[in-house]
Amino acid sequence: MHLYEYPPLIPGILIKRYKRFLADVELETGEQVTAHCANPGKMLGLSDPGIAVMVSRSDNPKRKLAYTLEIVRPQDNPRIWVGVNTNLPNRVIRVALKYRKFPELGDYTKIRPEVTYGQKLNSRVDFCLNGADGRVIYLEVKNVTWAINRMALFPDAVTTRGQKHLQELAALAENNQARAVALYFINRTDCDSFAPGDAADAKYGELLRWAMNKGVEVLACRFHVCPTGIDYLGLVPIQLD
Repeated sequence: MHLYEYPPLIPGILIKRYKRFLADVELETGEQVTAHCANPGKMLGLSDPGIAVMVSRSDNPKRKLAYTLEIVRPQDNPRIWVGVNTNLPNRVIRVALKYRKFPELGDYTKIRPEVTYGQKLNSRVDFCLNGADGRVIYLEVKNVTWAINRMALFPDAVTTRGQKHLQELAALAENNQARAVALYFINRTDCDSFAPGDAADAKYGELLRWAMNKGVEVLACRFHVCPTGIDYLGLVPIQLD
């Protein structure tokens, strides 16, 4: 049983990705459809025309687009699948937290999603855990799909929102108000280390190193993705040099 089970997925070939959130796909039946691409990043190496993809289909009549781009075969490693739907990692992490998949977090008694936090209380952290030792754990999740030479990299584009999250987490950790954790959800199996994507967003890389020095904890978590579901494989080392 997977941590997350995909609905029945439909194979296809990517024609093009455009306007960030749209992807034209030719299904195995020959039909061409436009799928929602729930990914604000550049999807480096994952949006080349002609690569194999799989989409899900919704029967919700209120949806503008019935299809959603779910997984793709990367150009540099067509033997694996990469999850590109950024709506899924939080769902997977919520189940993983329920089943205590991350012993690094210690014991906790309550899991709350989407909690307002930060110096100006205008940010929302993905999860807030009530630690058994009385300390609160703020957990921010980031979806990672970019990889070079078996190293997972985040981000793959400039992310001012992500920069802000690191600043908020660092403030919590520095003041010892709570534990602050950044969890990088590596949505592919072919990576054995993680590093900040300095080439895409040098500022984010600087902030991540600074935040870690302030006490922010980092978990680089690798997941197995296949057409039936997603499973947790464990942590990979973090490279900051």
